[in-house]
Amino acid sequence: MSRFPISRRTLLRGAGAALGLPWLEAMTPKAHAAAGKGPVRMAFLYMPNGVHENMWTPEGTGRNFTLSPTLEPLNDFKDDIVVLTNLWNKGSRGGEGHYVKISGFLTCTTVTKTLGVDINCNGISMDQVAAQRVGKRTPLPSLELGIAPVSTGVDKNVGYTRVYGAHVAWSGPTSPLAREINPRLVFERLFRANDPNASTVSHDKPLLDRVLEDARQLRGRLGINDRIRLDEYLSVVRSLEDRIDRASSPEPSDWKPRAALDPAAKPEGIPKEHADHVKLMFDMIALAFQTDSTRIATFMFGNEVSNQNFSFLPGVSGGHHNTSHHENDADKLRQYQLINRWHIQQYAYLLGLLRSMREGDSHVLDNSMILFGSGLRDGNKHDPHNLPIVVAGRAGGRLDSGQHLTYGPDSPLSNLYVSMLEAFGTPVDRFADSTGPLPGVLA
Repeated sequence: MSRFPISRRTLLRGAGAALGLPWLEAMTPKAHAAAGKGPVRMAFLYMPNGVHENMWTPEGTGRNFTLSPTLEPLNDFKDDIVVLTNLWNKGSRGGEGHYVKISGFLTCTTVTKTLGVDINCNGISMDQVAAQRVGKRTPLPSLELGIAPVSTGVDKNVGYTRVYGAHVAWSGPTSPLAREINPRLVFERLFRANDPNASTVSHDKPLLDRVLEDARQLRGRLGINDRIRLDEYLSVVRSLEDRIDRASSPEPSDWKPRAALDPAAKPEGIPKEHADHVKLMFDMIALAFQTDSTRIATFMFGNEVSNQNFSFLPGVSGGHHNTSHHENDADKLRQYQLINRWHIQQYAYLLGLLRSMREGDSHVLDNSMILFGSGLRDGNKHDPHNLPIVVAGRAGGRLDSGQHLTYGPDSPLSNLYVSMLEAFGTPVDRFADSTGPLPGVLA
């Protein structure tokens, strides 16, 4: 094996498909096997409606800490995570309860209050800062996923378009990125991305037609003024079309998929059960990272103000948003915490998938940064201070994991993003209101 290594570019060919192999020991001479590390990836998982704050923060700081009841599902990953306390997003202060929190979560800016005609987040999300710099290294610059369709109309209680509640990824101030909610279509997109011989966009038309059909359906439900907003939506569609074109007709490069995709593993579609839907989307993120189809992903557990029914959880009998407005009712707080804990369990599921995917002497989780967070602390108070934030993975040894780091009140969330961009290999001098890297995060 050490004398006759297999090239990492080796492909399995047949039936018009070209599939890459996963990393094998035979791909690297034994003498150099320890040097085999994968690329750094990062993902952002957004949970709406905040947390039961008294059940979130670990006890103890530094490396001597005990996970809270809500974070307990991460016990097996304690050495792989950094829990961050006292971060806030200054740009999300004021305004209404939810929409400024979510659309500014990765931009650290203040969105323009609008009914929809002049939607503007006044920045670019940090995932897209990275994607614009290194996105050409993979077929898909980034992957945007969600569970629920884009919200439409206006929340008359606060005077904001609901479109803000459906986006965390922004390629520019007026360009929220389209999300895919169907795991089957995500798989098909990844499969096409892993076929370097694709020469046309014909295979991509079902996905693109689906998005365009959604736009047509929206137009039929909107009034004259709201149809103006559709221009923004169509710009999102064009952005998605550009990325699909790149996936099906990549520029010549040395990129090859790092693992094989089994066509038989294609999901059937959108599952009826919410829990199954979430897990399938996490399967897609893990597969995208394992194959190196993309190195950047965002996922939304739900649109902001989501009232997803969590009655499938023992002890829970209502919707997420309604429960988050607990008004200090003991039973509602108990249910609120159970919903939070369920989200952390799904987070742990994704981390487990990534840790099971070997890469040389490490694994995909070792070479990743997976952030879990919300734009609110307490959903009842709509509190943007001391946000619930966890980052898992070591970014290939660039993150100092296994810690609970506590900062002074109202430390900038943007400082964490500066640190993550540094670890990702796309450093910036400043991001939004940042004052520098967040102490203790980088190794």
